[in-house]
Amino acid sequence: MKIPRILRRRRFEAGLPTYIGLTLLGGFMILPLVYMVSTAFKPLEEMFLYPPRFFVRTPTLQNFNELLVALNGLYVPFSRYFFNSLFVTICVTGGTVIISSMAAYPLAKYPRMPGAKLFFNIVIATLMFAPEVTQIPRYLIVNQLNLVDTYAGLILPMLAGSYGMFLMKQFMEQLPVEVIEAAKVDGASEWTIFWKIVMPLVRPAWITLILLSFIGTWNDYFTPLVFTRSEQMKTLPLVLSTLGGGPGSVARTGAVAAASLIVTLPTLILFLFLQKYVMETMAHSGIKG
Repeated sequence: MKIPRILRRRRFEAGLPTYIGLTLLGGFMILPLVYMVSTAFKPLEEMFLYPPRFFVRTPTLQNFNELLVALNGLYVPFSRYFFNSLFVTICVTGGTVIISSMAAYPLAKYPRMPGAKLFFNIVIATLMFAPEVTQIPRYLIVNQLNLVDTYAGLILPMLAGSYGMFLMKQFMEQLPVEVIEAAKVDGASEWTIFWKIVMPLVRPAWITLILLSFIGTWNDYFTPLVFTRSEQMKTLPLVLSTLGGGPGSVARTGAVAAASLIVTLPTLILFLFLQKYVMETMAHSGIKG
């Protein structure tokens, strides 16, 4: 049934204050991103103006040239740091999605399984602890396994994420039980049901988890700082975070601003491609059919 034009107009007028308020809020939230982009193209003299200038007046690419000079002076080629970050991020992201989904499936669809409630409560309890609290026991375990300064030491401690399992469980609980029961009647195994029925139906959830895991791992410099010793195993965020320290740090302020933009770009591009799945997940999480 087609909605009359006058009703559509009244709906729009009634929701106009909400639209204006959300637009202003969205504009306010992207101000840090706009400032970061503007700062990356500021000449050095504009960075130290008082009062600070939000938008760049005379944009320049000198900051990126200074960044290249600083990276060329490193002991290890820039490509090695980039490969370390990319390899670790891909492995952590893929492993997080698979492990979280496989752990969430029995908890969501077989809640009466012995120990399921206790296990889920323990996982929820871990959300109360800041990541820094667990760094010491994590390091002791990784060190005892002789995994310090290895790819395994950077990847394995990041795989078991409680938030990822919680997100997948909440989304899987919305799936109708009748779909799984019908697949069992047709002779499908649990493995087939999980990969060919459940995972395609919860695609927005695991795509959102891919985005969150990618952003968290790509921007993480603290884990490589703790678990690496050699220069060859350092990741890109860790190396770029050291550019602003030591002698000549003021002169490298522009290079640091350019580095911040370069590190942020992959996550922004990924979010632009996956944002519709993120919005769908946030709109449906916690709503049971």
